[in-house]
Amino acid sequence: METRDSFVSFGGRVSFHVHPSSETGTPMRFGLYLPPQAEKEKVPALYYLAGLTCTEETFLIKAGAVRLAAKLGLALVAPDTSPRGLDLPGIRDNWDFGEAAGFYLDATAEPWKPNFRMYSYVTKELPALIEANFPVAGDRRGIFGHSMGGHGALTIALKQPGRWQSLSAFAPISNPVAVPWGEKAFLNYLGSDRGGWADHDASLLMRKKAWPGPILVDQGDADKFLEQQLHPEALERAAAESGQKLTLRRHRGYDHSYWFIQSMIEDHMTWHAERLC
Repeated sequence: METRDSFVSFGGRVSFHVHPSSETGTPMRFGLYLPPQAEKEKVPALYYLAGLTCTEETFLIKAGAVRLAAKLGLALVAPDTSPRGLDLPGIRDNWDFGEAAGFYLDATAEPWKPNFRMYSYVTKELPALIEANFPVAGDRRGIFGHSMGGHGALTIALKQPGRWQSLSAFAPISNPVAVPWGEKAFLNYLGSDRGGWADHDASLLMRKKAWPGPILVDQGDADKFLEQQLHPEALERAAAESGQKLTLRRHRGYDHSYWFIQSMIEDHMTWHAERLC
């Protein structure tokens, strides 16, 4: 593992790393914030999954979360959004598919299957790397994300309830099997058999079985992707069917940007700290 950059911030340290990944077969990058409390003890880790076009730097730089993590004693882990540097057909042709758009799943269709294994990377390889090399507790993990990353956080936690002790999302793609972003990604990564797509859809997973804890979701009503791509109402219907404890808040005038995330980040950080610290 190589440290690319490191900065003191709010008494802790922000750092950016690259390492060879056995899951993706490529170098993978991640960002990390260790709060000042990590100098004395292992701290809980909160994993953030970013949205389309983002990198491992986006959240740590733009969300305003580092100051709060220092106060609350939370480590922040921010993986990149896909493998990079591959020469696959169409991988960089569109902003909403391919590089920087891994959708946090393990691809089953060629040519994506060998490398696009973001589900296994985020749930197995990255936590093992973090917990082996940094003062981070292995039994106190939370996960949240934005848009594509909100989809990833919800589906990962719903499929692995024992590995994650807290869960939230900003403007998630809640029903990807029914929206253009999800259909495009799933058709390419998973193939044309839609029967297997349900395992990667938060609303369909939640309808079958509730996550054991409460979930917080925030959504702006001025989000330009709300009607066509996000479908939070599908998540509400699924929660009602399964008995899931879901707090889904709608906010007048807020859009899909990091200005929205900055405005809601304190609530989310506090939400996770109450369950992890």
